[in-house]
Amino acid sequence: MKNTIITCFIIIATVFHSSAQIKKFEKDSFPTSSGKVIIYFIGHASLMFDFNGVIVYADPSMLYADYATLPKADIILITHHHSDHLDSTAISKVFKNGTQIELPQASFDKLKQGTVMKNSEKKTINNIQIEAIPAYNTTLGNEKFHPKGRDNGYILTFGGKRIYVAGDTENTPEMAALKNINIAFLPMNQPYTMTPEQVAEAVNSFNPKIFYPYHFGDSDIEKLKTLLSKNKKVEVRIRSLK
Repeated sequence: MKNTIITCFIIIATVFHSSAQIKKFEKDSFPTSSGKVIIYFIGHASLMFDFNGVIVYADPSMLYADYATLPKADIILITHHHSDHLDSTAISKVFKNGTQIELPQASFDKLKQGTVMKNSEKKTINNIQIEAIPAYNTTLGNEKFHPKGRDNGYILTFGGKRIYVAGDTENTPEMAALKNINIAFLPMNQPYTMTPEQVAEAVNSFNPKIFYPYHFGDSDIEKLKTLLSKNKKVEVRIRSLK
């Protein structure tokens, strides 16, 4: 009985601590047809989604948070194997029995764990549809950073709400062809991803209802806002995702 009480106390304390820590991050909440999805902006390319208690991480990294203090993961999505996107320590901190890791082949080769998702592959996990979108550089000379066919972005569908997390990519034809995107995260950090002009071109091509720049480092956010100021179809939101 004593051991049971101690175990319960530890579980309650852990949950309370995780809840307190996650409150440090900015968040936005969105209604869906199956409850709400909350997006936590952890930093750079690291995001957390809470969909009715199902926890999804995109590119968790200890560079931007102590993942030992955050909720355990149901799903972890890795876009590619660069160290600011694939961090085995962060993954281990939120991993639990039953956590599913989805990642490209090159990332699997580095992590030695998870399930490989190829470009354009689709699957549903915990009532969340996941689609892998090609992510790659197109500018001559930059292909070496993210070659075509290797890395993923992801579209996550939470109760009909379609959220695109692009990963490290430029404005590709596959991105321009996207339809019905409610929320989009696009990177802005040349030479590895996009210039403000490229991001604006991408946003104008598929018109997500809400757009968050992320992975933007020291790029000119004000310039991007000016470039998109005439597009009244898209709401631009800036969060702490340098």
